[in-house]
Amino acid sequence: MRVASGTARGIPLHAPKHAGETLRPTMEVVKNAIFNSLAESIVGTRVLDLFAGIGSLGIEALSRGAESCIFVESDRHACEAIRGNLAKTRLGGGEVVCADALGWLDRTVSSRTFHVILADPPYAKKPGDHDFAAMLLASASLRRALKPGGLFILEHLPGAPLAPGDAWECVRDKRYGSTAVAFLRPLTDAPLAGAHSAPTPAP
Repeated sequence: MRVASGTARGIPLHAPKHAGETLRPTMEVVKNAIFNSLAESIVGTRVLDLFAGIGSLGIEALSRGAESCIFVESDRHACEAIRGNLAKTRLGGGEVVCADALGWLDRTVSSRTFHVILADPPYAKKPGDHDFAAMLLASASLRRALKPGGLFILEHLPGAPLAPGDAWECVRDKRYGSTAVAFLRPLTDAPLAGAHSAPTPAP
């Protein structure tokens, strides 16, 4: 796993030795699809990376010009890996929070807002698994954490239909092998304007 583009292009990212499916790094093809779609609109944005794993998505955002990124991850070994990867890439603007993503949102949403929220939660593959994708879509705290016109990018299990309800507009949902990526906006928000507008995915 390497940084694909930007100022830290080509720098390898470290993953903890114990990393299993719960710390599944985003595939290169998926990461490239996300950020090639966002293109230059990621520059100058404030980003939140939930279920951050080793930080590959948020680090890619910083490498491509995001102003800042908060990485939220509950696994302490992964948090150490993110800090190490930030040091290795020499990217500024990164903050690592070792906490449950949904709980952190509920505690801090009133004080922080973001242009882009990225999430790659564990997939619900069998009955009884936590359906984090559904929980995120139902989270009022997550919607409040997005600036007006903000973009929520959610990796999810292909073939498992999302239920955005009347809270979200899904502007794109595309499959890449064993992963699907949905681009969503809160339905009540108006697009941002100006240099720090929230990114709009390319067609």
